[in-house]
Amino acid sequence: MQTLAQYQDAFLAHLETKKISKDPLNLYTPIDYIMKLGGKRLRPVLALMGCEAYGGTLQQAMPVATAIEIFHNFSLVHDDIMDKAPLRRGAVTVHEKWDINTGILSGDAMLIMAYQSLEEYEPSLYKALNQLFSKTALEVCEGQQWDVDFEQMDQVPEAAYLKMISQKTAVLVAGALKMGAMVAGASLAEQEKMYAFGLQLGIAFQVQDDYLDAFGDPKTFGKTVGGDIINNKKTLLFIKALEMGTTAEQKALTDLFSLSPKDPTSKITAVKDIFNSSGAATHIRAQIAHYTQEAFSVLETMEVSEPNKAVLKDFGLWLMKRSV
Repeated sequence: MQTLAQYQDAFLAHLETKKISKDPLNLYTPIDYIMKLGGKRLRPVLALMGCEAYGGTLQQAMPVATAIEIFHNFSLVHDDIMDKAPLRRGAVTVHEKWDINTGILSGDAMLIMAYQSLEEYEPSLYKALNQLFSKTALEVCEGQQWDVDFEQMDQVPEAAYLKMISQKTAVLVAGALKMGAMVAGASLAEQEKMYAFGLQLGIAFQVQDDYLDAFGDPKTFGKTVGGDIINNKKTLLFIKALEMGTTAEQKALTDLFSLSPKDPTSKITAVKDIFNSSGAATHIRAQIAHYTQEAFSVLETMEVSEPNKAVLKDFGLWLMKRSV
């Protein structure tokens, strides 16, 4: 297996061969824009890792990796519309650069293109990949709906939140790893272990992402820091602050999440202060470590070589310590 940077470079080189430039340009130019906007390409990299872990080649996994990356970016285009987000990866979002209708239609086309990428595999493997891909895609939509529903709720149970992020984020991480293992010809038992590893890693990833939304570096985060606070999203930080905070902190947090000021700067600062003073921020950092360790426990049971386990573990450790 290779380093994260090597996997990223290999996938980016492959992506360069997929440059889209055809009519109607108003449909395909936004797709090319979002696909070339940057990002760490973590999900397609995981497909490549999952394949090489079981002796497969990068070339075998590239169609799966491409499908996953196109699907992920499709979901970002539509999420940004729903969240009214102005920035994605430090650049103007598709619906802001063009318009909402373009964002919807280009996103729809991307979903179809993701499925088309899987057509490169022979029929029996294509069927299995397509079934997992469809299951994953539907779960992502379910998770997104839960996320939207939570915005209208005063309180969200922690278990419900964890289910939401499992569906919205973690299943795509798990699916990417499992599809890579499937392409390599891993046994069904090993495919399931790879999925379980990815699911725990995906939960850690999303909890970390929620933490960085509040406490990330604005210069490197790539999105509007405090976006979840602006949109009154009930992330695990909010849930634990309500649970762990004093009565005064609980009331202040609830009051702040009922406001939508034109200038949210003071609101973001006040909410972050409560996240810190209540102990929620410290608790969340411990949760990130917990779910990462759960992933490593699964990894130890997998029938892959020790060097390959080390590469997968290094990736998990990097994920836990990322700052952007």
